Amino acid sequence: MKIELRVLVTAFFFLSIQILTAQNVPTDTSYWTSGSQSSLTFSQVSLKNWAAGGENSSSINSFLSIFVDYQKSRHKWQNSMDLGYGILKQGDQKPQKSDDKINLVTNYGYQVTAENDKWFFTILLDFKSQFTEGISPDDPDSVISRFMAPGYLTIGSGLEYAPNEFVSFSYQPVTGKITFVTDEKIVGVTGAYGVESGKSSRAELGSYFRFLYQQEAFKNVNVDLRLELFTGYESESFGNIDVNWQNTVIMKINKYLSTNLFTQLLYDDDVKIGIDSNNDGVVDKSKQKIQFKSVFGIGLTFQLGANRAE
Repeated sequence: MKIELRVLVTAFFFLSIQILTAQNVPTDTSYWTSGSQSSLTFSQVSLKNWAAGGENSSSINSFLSIFVDYQKSRHKWQNSMDLGYGILKQGDQKPQKSDDKINLVTNYGYQVTAENDKWFFTILLDFKSQFTEGISPDDPDSVISRFMAPGYLTIGSGLEYAPNEFVSFSYQPVTGKITFVTDEKIVGVTGAYGVESGKSSRAELGSYFRFLYQQEAFKNVNVDLRLELFTGYESESFGNIDVNWQNTVIMKINKYLSTNLFTQLLYDDDVKIGIDSNNDGVVDKSKQKIQFKSVFGIGLTFQLGANRAE
């Protein structure tokens, strides 16, 4: 799928918000808050006649986070877009992506009672995918992911408890999760990411739990923690919990420099990880494994507007 479509998807999401903002709040914007934060980090190792050995390497990582929120009376509407991309070049190997993320979220809440501002009825829409193709570490000619392969769309409704502006817990007993794999080659003859061969998507009905913590925990240290849990109601999948746990820590050095740490732990019962258990070159692709990623860097950071964590 062409890169233009990926750009249009993300652009359409926030263009819709801007149109709604312009129509519903033509003059008074006091109920709206918005902001963005971006970072660009670069590292390089260059060796020549280095007796201890090693390889030349270079990497670049970037991320962009934008939010647009609305709160008035008993209504609360939160919208965010998180994008990340990184490339690693080591020795004579082909460049490989080290990070690739698209995450669009819109969450509407309505206070359960006018007197209680901590409990909300909520409706959530969450979309996740990636920009470019990913290559199998076992076979450099095998593409195992690309835009919308997989893609995840989660839609649900339930209750949210927000004891303060930094913490929220939400539980949605009625949640639909759709997994897309729109590339027939990636689905293959055995299926991929839980989508059966010959199909391009899989729909599940289940329950969803989300925990958010966003705060400037210490001076110049912003912390964003997110935990998402999902289990389907189907008999064969009920009790198998999909986990998405993300942690972002941004430590400001000055106005333009910062140290950034991002970690993500994933577990999906439908995602099989290729493992060479006996070191004999035979890869077993029938096992579920915990996935973990960490990205650390020091580089340029730019912030516009407010910050949810402050």
